[in-house]
Amino acid sequence: MGAPGAGSWEGDGSMGGFASAVLDFPTVVFTFLLVVVIGYWLLVLVGVVDLDGDAEAGGSVNLLAGLGLGGLPATVVLSLLIAVAWFVSLVGTVLLDILLGLTGLVLVVLSVFVLVVALVCAWSVTRLLVIPLRHLFPSSAGPSRTAFVGRFCVIRTGRVTVDFGQAEVTAEDGSSAVVQVRQTGDESLGAGSTALIYDYDADGEFFWVTAIDAELRPGHSPHRPKEI
Repeated sequence: MGAPGAGSWEGDGSMGGFASAVLDFPTVVFTFLLVVVIGYWLLVLVGVVDLDGDAEAGGSVNLLAGLGLGGLPATVVLSLLIAVAWFVSLVGTVLLDILLGLTGLVLVVLSVFVLVVALVCAWSVTRLLVIPLRHLFPSSAGPSRTAFVGRFCVIRTGRVTVDFGQAEVTAEDGSSAVVQVRQTGDESLGAGSTALIYDYDADGEFFWVTAIDAELRPGHSPHRPKEI
């Protein structure tokens, strides 16, 4: 009789073996978390939820900063951690299944070891990735945020309501930032449309915006009257 692990992987075929490894401990711990992460980013892409671009607010971010993972939104850091941990644990699970074919207490102990290794690798890889990615999420302190008031912004979410919305604004020095925006009316503000920032809510940490007339949009060139 061959090793149980190798037999199960080869006998079930590549897809069956992959599915088995994904649902085996310790990979299964991160599999369900990865499903949540994928679902979250799909909702971000379609504009149902918005990405919090503020990398300096919230207790979870403070905890991540203490681990050397600060400077990015918590959702981005957690997504990287889960993705890397899932991949490492999957590789470890497959190796245990194919190369060793162990069962019983020894398999449990080695599986726990793989879990620990996956967590350590996830932290190490994410810490390396955070450094080059930080410039994509420039932090916006209080005084610099108020400087955005009176400037135009481009909506980046599918809609803007009284409690939802995100836009990109360019500062006077040419740097850009993704900020949270809200509107009080029923104006049509979809992805790609231009709006005017007219106020900042310090408590909610978002900007109030309003739609603008075509004549006021940046780069608008009114038609000159025809000469007779």
